Amino acid sequence: MIMADKIIRLRKKNGWSQEELADKLDVSRQAVSKWEAAQSVPNLDKILQLSELFGVTTDYLLKDEIEDEEFTDNDDIDSVKKITLGDANKYLDTVKANSKKTSFATFLCIISAIPMLVLIAVSQIKSVGLSEDAAAIIGIGCLILIVAPAVALFIYVESVSEPFDFIEKGEFSTEYGVKGMVSERKKEYENEHTKDIIVGVIMCVVSPVPLLIASFWDIDFVMMLTVALLLFIVGIGVMRLVKTNSYWDAMSTLLNEEEFANERKKENKLVDSLETIYWLIFTAIYLTWSFLTNDWGKTWIVWPVAGVLFAAYSEVIEMIVEKKKEKSEQ
Repeated sequence: MIMADKIIRLRKKNGWSQEELADKLDVSRQAVSKWEAAQSVPNLDKILQLSELFGVTTDYLLKDEIEDEEFTDNDDIDSVKKITLGDANKYLDTVKANSKKTSFATFLCIISAIPMLVLIAVSQIKSVGLSEDAAAIIGIGCLILIVAPAVALFIYVESVSEPFDFIEKGEFSTEYGVKGMVSERKKEYENEHTKDIIVGVIMCVVSPVPLLIASFWDIDFVMMLTVALLLFIVGIGVMRLVKTNSYWDAMSTLLNEEEFANERKKENKLVDSLETIYWLIFTAIYLTWSFLTNDWGKTWIVWPVAGVLFAAYSEVIEMIVEKKKEKSEQ
C-alpha cells in the first residue's frame, strides 16, 4: 500500500475532510489532495506531523510493504494538550483583559519615582523649607505606595493566567477551526495594534526632548521636573506597547508563529530568565548606590542607562541563543 492510500485511509478513519486535515497540518487543501492522488509526496517535516497526528510510525507511512498500521506510543501524544475553540477564545479574552492590568501596573512602576523627583525639585526652593533628605524620605514612601498596587496587579494577573501556562510555556496542538478564528481576530486587531505601536514608540523616542531643552538652563529645579515629565511620557508609551503586544503575542502563540512556535519556547524561557537577571542587577545597583550615597536626585540616572543598554543586551542574548541552536543542529 502506497503512502497516498495510507493517508486516505487514516484521514477517513478519523472522520476528517481534506480541508480539516490540511488545517491541522497548516497546509492547503490542494496539497492534501495531491498527496492522496499520489501527485506529490509530503516533505519530511509533514511526514513527522502526519505520524504524530495519526499516531502511527513513520515506517508505516514510508514503507509500501507495511500494510498493517503500526501505532506509536500514545503517552507522548496524550501529553500534548489539545486546545479547543472554546479554550482559545477564553485564553484570548483573558489575555486581553489582563493586558490592560499589566500595562497599568507597568505604568505605575515607571512613574513611581516622579513624586520623589518633584519633591526634591521643590526642596531646591529655599522659601518652601523642605530639606532634600526629607524630600527623599517622603518620596520613597510615595514610591512604595505606588509600587505596592502594581505588584498586587502583577500577582493577580499571574494567578488568573496560571490555567493557560501550558500555552505559553509548553507544547500544544489546536483543534479544527482554532487557527481560522485566531487569524480572523488578529486581522481585525491589526490596525489597532499598529496604531498602538506607532504611538508607543514615538512617545518613548520624544520623551527626552523636554530634558534636552531644560539642559540649556542647567537649573536643578527645572531639570528634576523635566525628568519627572520624561518618566510620565515613557510610562504612557510603554503602557501602550505592553497592552497591545501582550494580546498580539497571545494570538501569535496560538498560531504557532515564528518565535512563539513550540520548538522555540525553551529558547524563549532562557532569554526571559536572562532578561530578568539583567533588571534585578540594575535594581540592586540603583538601591545600593542610592542608600550608600543618599543622593536620590542623581541615582535615577541608572534607569535611563539600563534602558539604553537593554536593547544591546537583548541583541547579544538573541545572537548567543541562535548560535547555540545552530551548533546543536549541526
